[in-house]
Amino acid sequence: PGCRGAQGRFAYKLLHDLFANYSSALRPVEDMDRALNVTLQVTLSQIIDMDERNQVLTSYLWVRQAWLDAHLTWDKDDYGGIDSIRIPSSYVWRPDIILYNNADEHFGGSMETNVVLRSDGHIMWDSPAITKSSCKVDVSYFPFDGQRCRLTFGSWTYNGNQIDLRNRLDTGDLTDFVENVEWEVLGMPATRNVITYGCCSEPYPDVTYTLLLRRRASFYIFNLLLPCIMVSFLAPLGFYLPADSGEKVSLGVTVLLALTVFQLLVAESMPPSESVPLIGKYYIATMTMITASTALTIFIMNVHHCGPGARPVPPWARWLILHHMARLCCVYEVGESCKSPQRALGGQGSRGDAGGPWENPGEGEVGAKAGVCPWDHCLCHHDSLLRNVGYIAGCFRRHRANQRRTGEWKKVAKVMDRFFMWIFFVMVFLMSVLVLGNAA
Repeated sequence: PGCRGAQGRFAYKLLHDLFANYSSALRPVEDMDRALNVTLQVTLSQIIDMDERNQVLTSYLWVRQAWLDAHLTWDKDDYGGIDSIRIPSSYVWRPDIILYNNADEHFGGSMETNVVLRSDGHIMWDSPAITKSSCKVDVSYFPFDGQRCRLTFGSWTYNGNQIDLRNRLDTGDLTDFVENVEWEVLGMPATRNVITYGCCSEPYPDVTYTLLLRRRASFYIFNLLLPCIMVSFLAPLGFYLPADSGEKVSLGVTVLLALTVFQLLVAESMPPSESVPLIGKYYIATMTMITASTALTIFIMNVHHCGPGARPVPPWARWLILHHMARLCCVYEVGESCKSPQRALGGQGSRGDAGGPWENPGEGEVGAKAGVCPWDHCLCHHDSLLRNVGYIAGCFRRHRANQRRTGEWKKVAKVMDRFFMWIFFVMVFLMSVLVLGNAA
C-alpha cells in the first residue's frame, strides 16, 4: 500500500510538472519549420446503415491517431518509474483530423476519450466515432451490386508542411468487425494522397480508406425477383385461356398491376439517378411484354368473335395459319391429332358453299316447271311443297356455310393464341436468363 501511495503522489507531481507551462493551442514541435508526423489507423467495427436513396453510409469506427509531443517528455526514474499516464484528451494538443466526406447534419466528431502519454512524448489517442459519410451509390446491377465507399481523413487547417499525415497500415483493421446482414465487406485498402487545392498553394495530405462492399442478394431474390419471374410466367398463359371465358384481358391487366407494385417498391429504395437498376430493367421489359400480350389478346378475341357476316379466311391465312402453324402448335379439332394427316382445308365447305340443286326457291321452282308430272295432274299440287323443302334446304346449307366460316376464324384465333403463347414463354425465359447472367 505504501508503494501504491507513492506511485499516486508521483503521478500527481508528474501531471503538475508537465502541464505547468504547457499550452494545447500550439503545434508541439521544437522547430516550427518542420512537419509533425501523425499516423492514422481506422478499425471498422460495424456498418450501421447504407441509405442508397440519400447515398449516405453510416458506420461505427475506431480511430487511432499517434504523434510525438516534444513538450511532454520526462525521465521516468525521477517519477518512480512511471512510463505512461492516461489523461483527458483535452489536456494535450490534438491534430484536427476530420472526415472530409462527412454527411452528418450535426457534424459530430469523435468522443472525448483519454489519451495515452508515454515518457518519450509519444501520444496515442483511440476514439470511437459513428460517422455518416457520402458514398456514390451505383445501383446498375441491383440487387447483385457492389459498392465502393470512401472514407477520407485529413487535417482541416494544417497543410503538409505542418502535419505529415500517414496511414499506419495498408488496410483498415477488420478483426473486430460485426457481420452485417445485408452487406459483405470484401476489404478496406488504405491509400495516402497529397492534393493541392485551388484555394491554397500548399499540399494537403489525406488518408483514404476504400470500403469494398457486396450486397447479400438472398433477401431481394426471394422477395422481389422470384415473385416477378413467377408472375411473368402467368402472362403467356392468358393466351391459353378460352376466348369465351372472358378472363383473358383481365389476367393480363392483373399481372401488369402486380408488376407495377413491384416496380414502385424498387423505385422507393433507389436514388433518383439516370442509371436504372438491373431488376428495374427486368420489370420494365416484362411490363412491356405484358402490355403487348394484352393488346394481341384483344386483337385475337376480335378475330375469334367474327360473326356470320365475316369474310372467308384468305387463302394465304388458310395456307399459313390453318395448315402450317396449326401443325407447329399442335392445334387440332376433336378427333384429330397433331401427328395425323389433316384433311384438305375447305374441302368439306366447297360443296356446301357452292350449293345444290335446291339452293334457293327459284331453282327448285324452275326444276319443278321443267319436268312433267309423271302421274296424274292431281299430284301437281306437290310443287309448292317441293319449293318449301328446297328453301329450307338452302337456308340450312347457308347456315352450315356460315358456321364453317365462323369455325375457321375461331381456329385461326386459337392457332394464333397458341403461337403467341410459346413466343412469350420463350421471351420470359430469355429475359430471366439474361438478368441472372448479367448478375453473375
